[in-house]
Amino acid sequence: MSLDIVISSSSEKPIYQQLFEQLSSQIILGQLQEGYCLPPIRTVAKELQISVITVKKAWEELERRGLIHSMVGRGCFVAPLSSFERLDKRDEMAFDKIKKDVAYYKSLGISEKEIIELIRAFYKE
Repeated sequence: MSLDIVISSSSEKPIYQQLFEQLSSQIILGQLQEGYCLPPIRTVAKELQISVITVKKAWEELERRGLIHSMVGRGCFVAPLSSFERLDKRDEMAFDKIKKDVAYYKSLGISEKEIIELIRAFYKE
């Protein structure tokens, strides 16, 4: 398998989410090129020592987001995306994540100004 994936069993993130996020980043950054054939789900599951269902769930999310497409009997391939489309998908995914995170921060009583200060502090690290 030639994918650069690291799964952490101690992470709070579900394994399928870790897999999805790492592959989507590689696609959006252009590290996995258009037309690249992803290894078969069973191969990825075996090499990462995770469930086939977990890998399938990550692949389905990649396909739902338009980052890969499947061809019956041939496999899953990185979708043809222009640099503009990759940036658009990046922004869409970041917005979805920020939306969930901001809702959580609001529930903790953290103001917009405090959130921005926390982000700035994080980027300075």
